[in-house]
Amino acid sequence: MANNINVNDVNRIAAGANFIGDIATVNDIRIDGSFEGRLYSEARVVVGEKAVVKGDIFATFIDFNGSMLGGNFYVKDTLSLKTGCSVAGDLFFQRFQVELDAKFTGRCQVMSETEFHKVAAPMENMLRKAVQPAQPAQPARPVEKAEPTI
Repeated sequence: MANNINVNDVNRIAAGANFIGDIATVNDIRIDGSFEGRLYSEARVVVGEKAVVKGDIFATFIDFNGSMLGGNFYVKDTLSLKTGCSVAGDLFFQRFQVELDAKFTGRCQVMSETEFHKVAAPMENMLRKAVQPAQPAQPARPVEKAEPTI
């Protein structure tokens, strides 16, 4: 992850944690536990050596060290498969880096940034909805004073 990123801005699924569902974030995310679902990051996704992933990941960068049991990677820029990782799924990327002893079963395809945004649109929309500023509260209507009855 970039050196200028505040550690408090990095999302994390820690070792021993199991997450099932969808995540969308503008920041980096690191997975060291188990993740099943769809993940969208406008930044970098790092998957640790003991992490297990099942589902689709959409990101600008992915550094993958763990095990992928099924799903697809959609990467706007660079996908890096690290030594000892195991991937079962299809890979779509602009740039691809594979280290020795990385295992991969599936298809590889280069995709443009435009194609990335078409495929990632549902996840991008989910993120946009989540980060919209709250609507300002409507001012209270003045209370009309009732005339006392005699």
